[in-house]
Amino acid sequence: MNAAISGSGPTKQTFISQRLRLNYLDWSTPASGGRGKPPLVLVHGGRDHARSWDWVAQDLRDDWHVVAMDHRGHGDSDWVSDGNYQANDMVYDLAQLIHQLGVGPVTIVSHSMGGNVSLRYAGTFPEMVSKIVAIEGLGPSPKRQAEMREKTYPERLNEWVGKKRAAAARIPRKYDTIEAAFARMIEENSYLTEEQARHLTIHGVNRNEDGTYSWKFDPHLNVWPVEDIADEFLHQTWAAITAPTLLLYGTESWASNPQGDGRLEHFATAEVVEFEKAGHWLHHDQFDRFMATLREFL
Repeated sequence: MNAAISGSGPTKQTFISQRLRLNYLDWSTPASGGRGKPPLVLVHGGRDHARSWDWVAQDLRDDWHVVAMDHRGHGDSDWVSDGNYQANDMVYDLAQLIHQLGVGPVTIVSHSMGGNVSLRYAGTFPEMVSKIVAIEGLGPSPKRQAEMREKTYPERLNEWVGKKRAAAARIPRKYDTIEAAFARMIEENSYLTEEQARHLTIHGVNRNEDGTYSWKFDPHLNVWPVEDIADEFLHQTWAAITAPTLLLYGTESWASNPQGDGRLEHFATAEVVEFEKAGHWLHHDQFDRFMATLREFL
């Protein structure tokens, strides 16, 4: 994999969703045919940012009109004022982006939290999605959910209140140098090359007034709601997806493969591909194989 991003980069754009100003990157250029190509939307995961897709976008831009969004609370998009992040609000954001682009149906490639959001969009607006790829995007496994629900709802709500108070009091971690932030990035994902980690760090931090660096994402993103929508509603949404669906998993990741945990049965059109020696960010960890698999599917 060539980790360097060559040629002209994307254009930064914004759109409004629920009074938030959200950022997205448009990779179309006059040289590549501008916006006349089929639309493809890249949707990143939690505590990540749109520039995480740069290598994928650069590889696809000659054949697709590629757009990559920053979720609310991530990258260069606004944080929510109350610090509460709901998956369905993010579905609205994705729907609003596609609506304001005035394109469709679209192809979606998504990761983790972004996959969770994108699959809900695909089931809610099946006519607007032609194909969808989700990298480890189904959320907690049935086993993990059962473990979490061993505690009563009042107990979990009590813990949530404590975590929210802690998040409200937390000052975003500061790094004296960008090299220190880069070292933390490498520590988080040992599969990254130095070039990848440096690129992700440069685009993932803001410089503070005192000269230090902090990650762009909202600290409240570390605290998710006590309960999401009911399982049966999520299963109904997955079942409503009509687009061909590709679910990707890494063998070295914490995520549970839906082919083995029963969740695949809720999809009408999905297939699963597992990547050996890849973690949660398999589109970074096994980039060449990921792109070959993606291009074959598309």
